[in-house]
Amino acid sequence: MSIAALASTLSLLNAAPGASDVPAVLATPPLELVAAVDATAPPPPVDAAASATSAPADAAPDAAVPDGMAADAAADAVAGNPHPPHTKGDPLEGFNRAMFSVNQSLDKAIFRPAAMGYKHVVPKPARSGLRNMFTNLSEPVVFVNDLLQLKPKRAVKTLFRTILNTIFGIGGLIDVAKREGLPHRDNGFGNTLAFYGVKSGPYLFLPLMGPSTLRDFGAGQFDAAVLPLAVGRPFDRLEYQLPKAVITGLDARAEADTELKALFSTALDPYATLRSVYLQNRASEIAGLKKKAGEQDIPLDDPLEDPAAATQPPAGQTQP
Repeated sequence: MSIAALASTLSLLNAAPGASDVPAVLATPPLELVAAVDATAPPPPVDAAASATSAPADAAPDAAVPDGMAADAAADAVAGNPHPPHTKGDPLEGFNRAMFSVNQSLDKAIFRPAAMGYKHVVPKPARSGLRNMFTNLSEPVVFVNDLLQLKPKRAVKTLFRTILNTIFGIGGLIDVAKREGLPHRDNGFGNTLAFYGVKSGPYLFLPLMGPSTLRDFGAGQFDAAVLPLAVGRPFDRLEYQLPKAVITGLDARAEADTELKALFSTALDPYATLRSVYLQNRASEIAGLKKKAGEQDIPLDDPLEDPAAATQPPAGQTQP
C-alpha cells in the first residue's frame, strides 16, 4: 500500500473532528496481526564474538561499527533486544510500547468487534450522514485556525462551506459543499502551533488517544473545547459528548480497517511502523502549511520501509 493511502488513513483517525475526544484506540490494528508478524520474525542473531572472529581482517572499521542510531540498534540486537528502550525522537518508547500493547488487546477484545458490528448494523447512508454532521460541527475550529495562520482565502472557503452544509445540507448531514468544490480540510491548533515554530516534542501513544506528540496532544484539548466554551449547550453536555465519541470512534475504526490490515500485515515491528507513518504524515502536513504559492509539495517516502526491516537480512538469506 502506498504512503499516500497510509497518510489518508492517519488523517481520518487523528485529524478527525474533535480528535482529542474520539477513542483513537478504535483505530488500531487487531492483536492477531501483530501475532502473525511475530510468527514470521527471523531467528535471533548469532553470537557477537563468533561474528567478530569470522569477519575479514582487512574489513573497514566504519563498515563494521555503524554510528548513531544504527550503533544503538546493533548493540540491542546483539543483546537480544530487538526494540531498544529509547529511540531518537521517541524518548518515551518504553512507555509508548506498553501502551500500544494495551491498545492492541483492547482493540481485539472490544473495539474492532464493536466497530464491525456498527458497520454491519447501521446502513451506509446513515453512517455517512452522521460523519458529515460531526465534520460540519468541526468547521468553526478549522475557520479559527485558518485565520490564526494568516490564510484569509482559506478561512472564507471554510465559512462558505459551513453555511452551505448547514442550510442546504440539513445541518451538515449532506455534504453539499463538497459537490460545489469546497471539500473539508482538517486544521487545528496543533497545526497553528507548528506554523509558528513550536516543536512537536516527544512522540506519545496513549490508549483511547492513539499516536500523537506532546504538542499535538495538548493542542487537541483546545480543539475539543472550542464549541463547549463558545456555544455551551448541548456541546458541553455529556449527553452529546459521549454519543459523539462513540459514534465517531466506531466509524473511524470501521472505515480504516482495510488500510490498517495492509499497514501491519507485513510489518516486522508494528509499533515502529505506525510511529513512522504518523510522524511522516505530520511532517508533510506541517510542510504544506508553510509552503508558499507555486511551490511543489514535499513527497513522502514511497514505499514506506518498515523501520525494523533494515536490521533484518533479505528473504532467503541468513545473517553472517
